[in-house]
Amino acid sequence: MPDLLIPIKWAVEALLYFFHSVFTSLGMNGGDGLTWVLSIVGMVLVIRAALIPLFVRQIKSQRNMVLAQPELTKLQARYKGKTDQESRQKMAQEQMEIYKRTGSNPLSSCLPLLIQMPIFTSLFFVLTNAQKGNAGVGLMDAKLAGLFQHATFFGAKLSDTFLTSSQVEVKIMAGVMVAVMTITQFITQRQIIAKNQNPASAQNNQYMQTQKIMLWLFPIIFAISGISFPLGVMFYWLTSNFWTMGQQY
Repeated sequence: MPDLLIPIKWAVEALLYFFHSVFTSLGMNGGDGLTWVLSIVGMVLVIRAALIPLFVRQIKSQRNMVLAQPELTKLQARYKGKTDQESRQKMAQEQMEIYKRTGSNPLSSCLPLLIQMPIFTSLFFVLTNAQKGNAGVGLMDAKLAGLFQHATFFGAKLSDTFLTSSQVEVKIMAGVMVAVMTITQFITQRQIIAKNQNPASAQNNQYMQTQKIMLWLFPIIFAISGISFPLGVMFYWLTSNFWTMGQQY
């Protein structure tokens, strides 16, 4: 495990511990799957609320990117056919000047996802470690890990994955969640494209083509990789997707 993830893992464990303590203090069973699902959902809400300022910057950058497309199209036309190093360097420099002046960023739509990936990866390691009953790096001690290890939700263990479990309950729940994750990711990307529509003349520019590729690429990635995620991790990503859908709306 990369040492760089240790602080993030510690924060993830602290949030899970906090929400688990809150729900158990309200009378819920600490070893019940519902308690852990709600703890994961609570953690998602805190993380996504903290990312709201980044989302605002993302939306502004995406809109600016659309407005900058006519200038970028003219720039590409001016340097079309020029493949020498000097022309390529000048084009790249002028392109960066346009991005800076308009406050746009071609990677803006990926930023929230990129920020979440270390959190997502840390949660994966935390839950993978806990499913073995092992203590984590912070507040997830052996006792708490043991509770998660045996926690079930509608008969399915939260620590199991579609690939590793022979339980019908796990395979059904995992299959449904992967399908919903894929659909929600597709809808979210469609929202991004719909809210950044530009006149027809600009619909075939590089930015919009990239968005259209991402429309299909991200759902495919989730569909393929989701079957290897523990159910607890999928609850994180599914909740995050629903948050994103509402936020985009």
